[in-house]
Amino acid sequence: MTDEIIMHDDSQQEINHREIDNIVSKLRTLRLASLEQRQRLNNPPKLPSRKALTSILERLSAVLFPNRLGASSISSDGIDYYVGHTLDITLRDLLDQVHHELYFVSEQENGGNAARRQAADIANAFAQQLPNIRSLLESDIRAAYEGDPAARSIDDVLVCYPGVTAVIHYRIAHELHQLGVPLIARMISEIAHSLTGIEIHPGAQIDGSFFIDHGTGVVIGETAIIGRNVRLYQAVTLGAKRFPVNEQGMLVKGILRHPIVEDDVIIYAGATILGRITIGRGSTIGGNVWLTHSVPPGSHIMQAQTRSEMFEGGAGI
Repeated sequence: MTDEIIMHDDSQQEINHREIDNIVSKLRTLRLASLEQRQRLNNPPKLPSRKALTSILERLSAVLFPNRLGASSISSDGIDYYVGHTLDITLRDLLDQVHHELYFVSEQENGGNAARRQAADIANAFAQQLPNIRSLLESDIRAAYEGDPAARSIDDVLVCYPGVTAVIHYRIAHELHQLGVPLIARMISEIAHSLTGIEIHPGAQIDGSFFIDHGTGVVIGETAIIGRNVRLYQAVTLGAKRFPVNEQGMLVKGILRHPIVEDDVIIYAGATILGRITIGRGSTIGGNVWLTHSVPPGSHIMQAQTRSEMFEGGAGI
């Protein structure tokens, strides 16, 4: 580059190319230092693309619900062709993203045929689960319609409710998480988080007929287990009470630290439920309740029944 100064007619802002060269050089130095620190200097990883995954999610949603989330020009006679064609293209793109994750994790200099075959196996296994995902989502949408007096139709729920959007993303992400691509699964959950304000870790286990009403601020942790016909309202947290550390002072990963919510439970707005505790079947947890102990089936827990607790031992989300 030269050090000439270019004038843009639209903005009249001066750009000094010599300064750009200096910035590029500094960024390169920092980038190479970071790669060297992570022992990836000769093998910079290509991660899955958030932009590509966003497109994949839109097309998977259209495959699952072509009449409502697919192209508006589809005729009734052409739905199967549209679903098949869209699914074929989408699975190829998903395979590429899975391959990027496998390559990143393997830290091999060359992804090779083995990684490609594994990515294809995962993409095909995921495709086989789409009917089951659709069946679960059907129960979730029905629960949303039946659980909200403001819902005018099933179609309204599907295209308008952020809770349903978040659950569609979760069902897809959870299956990919189970199939061994947790990075892609987490990226999908964060795409949903950005869209809806609802954060569901893809490792959580959630049964059918699940409904999140309103939704903003809901957090569901990695090891949470949620039974059938459970309803949550906005700002509910199913989180960890404490974060144990090992002898080196590092957080202990993979422990069971989030609540178990049994069937037919309702948790109202602002409730915070922390730790590996159990909310018994058919219980109701009132708004703004802070709960860190198990409750038996059929319980009705309101603010006046709860006890205050200090933030000790890292209590939080």
